[in-house]
Amino acid sequence: MMLSDLDEVMEIEPVAFGSHHWSRQSFVNELNNPTGHYFVASDEGSGKLLGYSGFWLVGEEAHITTLAVHPEHRRQHIGERLLLHDIGQAEKVGANWMTLEVRVSNQMAQQLYYKYGFKNLGFRRNYYQDNSEDALVLWTENINAPEFKALVARRQAEVEARLGCQDDSAQRHMEV
Repeated sequence: MMLSDLDEVMEIEPVAFGSHHWSRQSFVNELNNPTGHYFVASDEGSGKLLGYSGFWLVGEEAHITTLAVHPEHRRQHIGERLLLHDIGQAEKVGANWMTLEVRVSNQMAQQLYYKYGFKNLGFRRNYYQDNSEDALVLWTENINAPEFKALVARRQAEVEARLGCQDDSAQRHMEV
């Protein structure tokens, strides 16, 4: 993610997260945060931004701070591909674990994270400011362990196989 992406990021942010979303300045701050690693997914053909994600590297932990896909482009494995990219980048920068918070009501996101070995290790009560909703605190096992790497490789192969069978060019031709 670069400063030049922020106009499109700010189009997605409120439709993805509603009234509780980051401001443009929050993203500017994150792009200047030395522990922050932020990425965008865009359609190769049009260059249109489809989604984004990011994490902080704190010690050996990659804390996913955001992952969003524009509602018009959901159910095309974009969020999953962003998560795969985050896992790969976290490994490259020295993370051993990944963690995140997710709304207790966000079943779709939870299903994605559970599919990649995240486990619920607790709650943050009244975490979300817009409605005081609780958050689940999810963690992975060591992302460098052979079992975790095998899980990620298997899931990535499944995504690639599904995308290879689909006709929609935005689904097959996405850059992260």
